[in-house]
Order: sequence, then C-alpha cells, then structure tokens
Amino acid sequence: MTSEAARHFAAKLQFETDPSDVKAAMDAGERFVLVDSRGVAAWRQGRVAGAVHLPTAEIADRAAELIDPGTPVVVYCWGPGCNGSTRAALAFSLQGYEVREMIGGFEYWAREGYPVVGDAGPVLRPIDELTAPLGGIDCAC
Repeated sequence: MTSEAARHFAAKLQFETDPSDVKAAMDAGERFVLVDSRGVAAWRQGRVAGAVHLPTAEIADRAAELIDPGTPVVVYCWGPGCNGSTRAALAFSLQGYEVREMIGGFEYWAREGYPVVGDAGPVLRPIDELTAPLGGIDCAC
C-alpha cells in the first residue's frame, strides 16, 4: 500500500504545483510560461504579474503561436472551486506541452500576497493570514 500511495503523490507533484512554488520558480529564473486560462473580463480585473493570457477555448488554435512547444507551461484559473485550469492543462497536454496545474489558482496567488496586476496597474492586496504567514510568504512546508 505504501508504494501505491507514494506513486499517487509523486504523480500529483509531477502535474501540480502551487502559488508558492510558482513564485519561487519565477524568482529563480526557471524556464516556463505561466498561463492564465480565464476569460477576458477576469484577465482585465486582475492577473498574475507576468502571466500570458490564453483562454482554454483558444489553446488548441493559438498555443503554438504564443508559446514554443518545447517550453514547460503552468496553467491557472480562478481557484480551487473551479476546474478551468484542469481543462486548460488537458488542452495543453493534448498539444504535446509539458504542463502543470497551479492548484489554488488566481485566488490563492492573490491571497498569499504575490504580485497582481489589472488593466489599471498593480492591484495591492493584503496577505490573508489563513493562506500564508503574515511576516513573509514562505510557509516552510
């Protein structure tokens, strides 16, 4: 049973990531493209600073023109109550991309105090103490 559980959790980590790990990877200069798979209204309201906008319905037609097929991709949608990032990850994987899903989505990125921008510029949000330590963003997990 232990090896079955180990395989399960190893597979999850291969295909999922979280806002803290994505931010650390960005800061370390790791090579990947972060994709916001939400619609135009959501994108305009606020998005992860540095993300590329590619709604799920457009991935099959536009991914290759925006993102080199050899580049790893991380996708996000609204949050844990939305499976849009799962659908986006599936769409990218069907196009042959190495893809991971950012669990928690935009909601947890913003709640953890990471950089958010909207059409009007930076969106400043306090860190939510239920999702990240107030003195810093590293949860040490």
